[in-house]
Parts: sequence; structure tokens; C-alpha cells
Amino acid sequence: MNSPIFIGSEIYRHSTYGSKHPLAIPRVSTVIDLCRALGWLGANNYRVSPCAKPSALHRFHTPEYIDALQTAEAAQTVSDDVRSTYALGTLSNPVFPEMYRRPATAAGGSMLGAELIRDGGIVYNPAGGTHHGLPDRANGFCYLNDPVLAILTLLQMGLDRIVYVDIDAHHCDGVEVAFHGSDTVRMISIHETRRWPFTGRLEDEADGAAFNLPVPRNLNDDEFAAILDQLILPATQAFAPQAIVLQCGADAVAEDPLSRLALSNTSHWKAVAALKGLAPRFLVLGGGGYNPWSVGRLWTGVWATLNGFDIPDKLDTNAQDVLRALTWNRSAGRNPPAHWLDTLRDAANHGPVREELRQDLDRLAARISR
Repeated sequence: MNSPIFIGSEIYRHSTYGSKHPLAIPRVSTVIDLCRALGWLGANNYRVSPCAKPSALHRFHTPEYIDALQTAEAAQTVSDDVRSTYALGTLSNPVFPEMYRRPATAAGGSMLGAELIRDGGIVYNPAGGTHHGLPDRANGFCYLNDPVLAILTLLQMGLDRIVYVDIDAHHCDGVEVAFHGSDTVRMISIHETRRWPFTGRLEDEADGAAFNLPVPRNLNDDEFAAILDQLILPATQAFAPQAIVLQCGADAVAEDPLSRLALSNTSHWKAVAALKGLAPRFLVLGGGGYNPWSVGRLWTGVWATLNGFDIPDKLDTNAQDVLRALTWNRSAGRNPPAHWLDTLRDAANHGPVREELRQDLDRLAARISR
């Protein structure tokens, strides 16, 4: 199998949703810079993401919505009718200079990733993972839905057993809309209970296509290990996937401001390592994550895990300089703790596996064995 490929673009370095938006922070550019500083990324394993053309986006999104998105970018304003119809120009999905080109580049990267693993392999597109996007409107910071577009690309290649795993703190409502009732795509989502978008209940099976596990606040690493061993891995293996798409949102870690989960980034890395060998094709995407240090460190560790690189206990000066250059307009960013600046690896957050979680895992295990 060829070495993993990293897909990126410089569009993410200077593009922002606006200074007060949670996605005002640098994310993908930090991962690129850290990986280069550590000697993990070069011309041989890096590809520039294309910007998806409207015709490619029409595989999932309506032409009318894509037209409205492009028009809004060009005009840098929207009418009340466009705002209400397509959810553009809202607090969550504001008008900004690259509001079409940036998500279309992320989508182009995920579709390119699917094409690159046609004959097997591993591709990483940390800009991807915009799992809330709906066919005809923006939703939850997501103007487009690149996981759906990537999966559709794989299906068009003739694959008929794809597993989509989502460990973002928020439920993948847009992906579930796309593949509700599918017998070719199995969806597995771990997300915080009673958290927006308030979908993905345990009882919601998407007509047999989904395993949804809402998890309680303060989810710890030992609880995630139980989820990995008792749900994610057996549900994936039972489907005998030809390809796995992993949405690796970084907002389930303890220091993220938009969730109340308490994982260390090592939980994500363990999921990546465990899933890597379960299918000949593996596409890993980013997703949520709203603390610039947590996101950059976690997603850099994902790239190390995909390649089998040793993650140093302490970063060298060049890598530390990348992290020390970050800023964040929240109070936590004024005096960042030492581990945000000099290491990639979080300290493990051990704890008991709560009985309610054990019971939910038992219910889902019974479904897997049907």
C-alpha cells in the first residue's frame, strides 16, 4: 500500500468566518505547519486540494442552493428571502469573502481523497468533515457536506460496503439525511447527548443504516475505549467494509468550548489506529474543533498515527514556535498552559465507565449481532 496522502490548501490560512465566529481560529494551516516543522510533510505526500465545481457538488446539493451560495459570495450580502430559504447570512453560516470557495475546496479535497483511494490506500483531509450540510441549505457552520460527497464518489466507483464513523461531539445529521435506509453505507456516530442538533437518539436507527450513541457529559478516555471496543470496531467489522470514512472532529476533547466532553486527544488517535487496518481504503476527515491549540495538536497527531510516526514527548523549537504563534480571543487563550505549547499528547483522562453507558452499549451490541 502506498504511503498516506495529506490534502491541504492555503485558502484556510487567511480565510475566516468572521472575528467573532467559533471558526475564526486557524486550524488546517496549523496542522500543515506543525507537520512540516516535524519533518512529516513534504512534496511527496502532500496534495493541493482542488476547488469543487458546481456540477460535482450537485451530486448531493441542489443547483438552486449552489447558485445562491456562489451569488452570496460574489455580492457579499444576501436578501431576507435567501437567508430564510438557504440559511445563508446567519450567525452560524455568515457571509464572508470565501464562503463558496473555502467549503468547495474542502469538498474538492474529500472527493479527491475518495478518488485517490480507488485502488486502496489512506488519505487525510483535515479540512473535511462538514457533516451538518443539507442538500438545499447551510447548517451548523457547514455550507456543504463533504463527507456525503466523498461517500457518493466511492459508491460511484462501484463500492457497496462503506462504513462512516463520526466521533465529533455533534451528531452527523446531514450524513444521516443522505444515507437514511441505505444498505451500502453504515453510519456510526458518537456524540454528546442533549447537544445541538439534538438528533441521533439511541433509538434512531435511520431505518437500519445507523448506530447512534449519545454520550453523557464528561465522557472520559476509559469510556471511549469501551465504546471503541464494544461498538465502533465490531459494528465496522461486521459490515466487512471496502472503505472506511472517519470524521475525526476535535471538539470532543476536554478543552473545547463548544462541548462538555472530556476526552484526551489520545482517544482519537487510538480510534484512528484501530480503524486503519479494517478496510483497504481509509479516508480521514477533520470536523469540529474550536480551541486552536487542541485542534492543531490533535489533528497533527492523527497524521502521525496514520503514518506510524513516533510522537515526541516534547516538541522541538520549530514546532513549539508554531504553537506559540497562535492566538485566541477567549480568556483561556490569554495564558495558555504549557502542554498546549510544548507537546502534542494530552495527559490521559481515566475514569469509571458509567452504568448508563454500559447499558446503551449492550443495547447496540444486540443490534450488531442480529
